[in-house]
Amino acid sequence: MPKVTVLIAVYNAEAFLPECLDSLLAQTLPDFQAVCVDDASTDASLSILRDYAARDPRFEVIPLTENQGQAHARNVGLQQARGEVVCMLDADDWLSADALERLYQAFDNDTDSVLFDVVSVYPDREEPYPMPPFQRLDGHEAFRLSLTWQIHGLYGVRADIHRRYPYDETCRAYSDDNTTRLHYLASRQVCRCAGIYYYRQHPASVTHQVSVRRFDYLRANESMRRQMLSLGVGQNLLALYENHRWLNLVGVYMFYHVHGRELSPADRQYGLQLLHHTWATIDRLALEPATISKFGYRPCATFRLFRLQEWLYFTLRGLLGRNY
Repeated sequence: MPKVTVLIAVYNAEAFLPECLDSLLAQTLPDFQAVCVDDASTDASLSILRDYAARDPRFEVIPLTENQGQAHARNVGLQQARGEVVCMLDADDWLSADALERLYQAFDNDTDSVLFDVVSVYPDREEPYPMPPFQRLDGHEAFRLSLTWQIHGLYGVRADIHRRYPYDETCRAYSDDNTTRLHYLASRQVCRCAGIYYYRQHPASVTHQVSVRRFDYLRANESMRRQMLSLGVGQNLLALYENHRWLNLVGVYMFYHVHGRELSPADRQYGLQLLHHTWATIDRLALEPATISKFGYRPCATFRLFRLQEWLYFTLRGLLGRNY
C-alpha cells in the first residue's frame, strides 16, 4: 500500500504539467501513488501523462471522454486511491522535494489532516499564505477557521475520511472547496507541516477568467450552508458563514458590474438571477454591523435598491481609480 496518494486533475495544462509531475519524481518519499485524471484535454496533456506513466509505474492515468470539472475528475481518481493519506495537486502547481515526506511524518495517532505550507507564486514574486500561527488544532476549530479561509485548503487527509466525504460536485468550479471544510470537521486533530505547496497564480486559472463559471462561487457557498445545516453545526458557525456569503455576494456582484457586458445575454441573465437568489436567501439577522455598515454592503429593502447601491458603489470606485 502506498503511503500517500496524490490526485491530479488535468485539463489543458501542457504548459505547466511537466513541472508539476517532475516535482513528484523528485520526492524524498518514494512510496506514493499519483492518480492523474485527464478531464478530456484538447492539448497534449494526455500524451504527457502517458509518457510519465510509461516511465514510472507510480503514475496512473485515467482519461475521461467528457470534461466535467475538477471535482468530478478528482472523485474518479479517488476511487483508485490506495494510499493511507490522500492529497491533491493541481496540474499547474508543484511541491517541494520533501513535501510528501513531511506530510506523511506529521500524521500521528490523533491527527487526521495535515496542511502544507503554501507559497503563492506570481510572475514577479512569491508570497506565503498568511495563517495564524499554530501547530495543532482540533477539527472543530480548523473547520471554523476554514469557513473564511483563515487557514487554507491544501492538505492531506486520511483516506477513510476522504472516501466518507468525496468532492462536492455541485458546481464545475469552487464547490470542491467545501470538501476541505468537511474533512477538517471530521478530523480529531489538524496539524501543519513544513512541506511546501507552490500555488501558481496566473490569468489562465478559473478564478481569473471572465466566465459564467464565476457565479458558481455563490452556488458553492449555498451548498456549503446546506451541508452545515444537515450536520447540525452551531448557530455561531452558521452566522459566521452567512457573513462570509454576504461579502462574497458583493464580490461576485463586482464581477458582474465590471465584466457583465463581456458575457452572453443568457449568461448575464443567469448571473443576475443567481445574485438575486443569493441576496434573498442570506439570513439578514445573522449579519454583523461590521459587515453591512459600509455603503456598498448594505442589504437594502429590495433587490432593485441593492442593485442601485452596487451600481453607484462600483461606478464611484471606478471613477476614483480604485482597483477592482
